[in-house]
Amino acid sequence: MSNDQIFTITSLTKYIKRTFDNDEVLKNIWVKGELSNFKKHSRGHMYFTIKDTQSRIQAVMFAGNNRFLKFIPEDGMKVLIRGYVSVYEANGQYQMYVNEMQPDGVGNLYLAFEQLKKKLEIAGYFDEKYKKKIPSLPTKIGVITSPTGAAIRDIITTLKRRFPIASITLFPVLVQGGEAPASIAKAIQKANNLGDLDVLIVGRGGGSIEELWAFNEEIVAEAIFESNIPVISAVGHETDVTIADFIADLRAATPTAAAELAVPNTDDLLEKVTQRKIRFLRAIVKRIETERRKLTNLQKSYAFRYPEQLIKQKEQQLDRQIEDLQRSMMYIIERKRSALAHLQKDVVRNHPHAMVLKVREQLLKNETLLQQSLIGIQKEKEFSFKQLLTKLESLSPLKVMTRGYSLAYTKEDKLIKSVTDVSKGEELTIKLKDGSVYCQVENIKEV
Repeated sequence: MSNDQIFTITSLTKYIKRTFDNDEVLKNIWVKGELSNFKKHSRGHMYFTIKDTQSRIQAVMFAGNNRFLKFIPEDGMKVLIRGYVSVYEANGQYQMYVNEMQPDGVGNLYLAFEQLKKKLEIAGYFDEKYKKKIPSLPTKIGVITSPTGAAIRDIITTLKRRFPIASITLFPVLVQGGEAPASIAKAIQKANNLGDLDVLIVGRGGGSIEELWAFNEEIVAEAIFESNIPVISAVGHETDVTIADFIADLRAATPTAAAELAVPNTDDLLEKVTQRKIRFLRAIVKRIETERRKLTNLQKSYAFRYPEQLIKQKEQQLDRQIEDLQRSMMYIIERKRSALAHLQKDVVRNHPHAMVLKVREQLLKNETLLQQSLIGIQKEKEFSFKQLLTKLESLSPLKVMTRGYSLAYTKEDKLIKSVTDVSKGEELTIKLKDGSVYCQVENIKEV
């Protein structure tokens, strides 16, 4: 066994901790069980054991996370916790580090809430690009809630007080229980089918998470998302948050707040009208004063005080401008006339007839030079040809043959240059100056 395979306790513990920390499942896990050995440290941290009938695990929830708990944990309490599992290196013990804790039961609802929220968020239901703008002056308002609860009274009272000219259409629905989600979704669809509502208020009064659960159902979420009418959610109190709040075009903390967000305050509108009327009147007075000053300045101007003198001055200016115009025209005419004379001279000088004569004369000269050049080249080539012909005749084999020589070839027309090029009995062709002789080799003799 080599030394590099031997772990110290510290290195082994670190290795195990890294293994735990790199596990994707253990990074974010939900666990349910029973609390035992619960202890809250003086610094606010909570230490406890989470167990079931067969196993247990140590856990810690630091003060930064447990300060948001809405209940006090105690031994024997059934809880649902979320966190991650890691190793405490000091004693080599694995334990759970808790980020969230809910009483079991409510915790199951919370887990379902988180799962649906994540699903709808991935699907884009919460995207701001799908949010519709709430009309600034709605005249027809639909209210989807229980007809007997305090919420409807608060909404109607607020709407009538703030904007009494608006008409209110109530769509009575169940707001809790198993049939509530379908009742709410159907009412939203019905309101859209009417086609003449400006805004919808959907909600109910406060309650427990179980009582508000209808507004966390997917069927309600889809109905709100698909609504063509802008929707204001008004579920519970300010601390209550539902899936409907995330999907609605606008979320109100309470039903009363929803009514306030849905319509403007008549008093505020009257105040705005009054302020704008005042500003408009001030603007008109200011404009009148400005125009009056302009009129006064015009009345005091020289043109209004001495119109005859002004006309005479303008007449003199007109005379001067006419004279200037005439001088300018004469100058332009003289300049154009001079330019025309130059162009006429250029035309005469460059007339096509003169150019044709000049080119024809040059052509005749070129023809004479070409003929002379051709005659010279012809004589030069004839002299060179005669020299080459004389040289060729002196080197011609036929010239040699006239002196009694001949050339011997094999049957393949190969010139015989040595006795080694032929063999006994081979047929040869001997070319002479006046013909060829065909013969057969009887004997070979080397010199």
